[in-house]
Amino acid sequence: MSIRSLAAATAFALSIVPALAHGPTPQKVDETVTIAAEPAKVWAVVKDFGALQSWHPDVAKSTLDGTDRTVTLKKGGEFKEGLDATDDAGMEIDYRLSGDAGEALPVSSYSVSIKVAPKDGGSQVTWEGRFYRADTNNEPEEGKDDAAAVAGMTEFLKTGLEGLKKKIEAGG
Repeated sequence: MSIRSLAAATAFALSIVPALAHGPTPQKVDETVTIAAEPAKVWAVVKDFGALQSWHPDVAKSTLDGTDRTVTLKKGGEFKEGLDATDDAGMEIDYRLSGDAGEALPVSSYSVSIKVAPKDGGSQVTWEGRFYRADTNNEPEEGKDDAAAVAGMTEFLKTGLEGLKKKIEAGG
């Protein structure tokens, strides 16, 4: 094979690589906090699906309509979530994004769970999120890519857990 033929074959192969890309891959964030309170007290706050604004500092309001809630952020933007399951015995709540997060979060879909478990005389709360970036095209725009999705979800979960800890340890 001549150098010219090899160069042409290489150029062709490189030109089809973007066409073979498969789109976004699922991302995940797992955040945990330890709270100096018995698990039942923590669970009573966490399982109230309509009261996210009572402990998440970034949430201006959350309104409940059956098993769906609308979350409005203080910085602007809102999104809807649907409750999938609440397990009182296992102290776990599972829910998902319903529709689009708009400009509120840089994700296109997510499912999350919050789990409360005993730890060292108090509670350990784990908030796990699985999601896709906001721009699901093969070449996402900046701010709607995987890095932005991970950073946005990490910040939202961490801030929420800090707010939950603060509320409960202050006696709320």
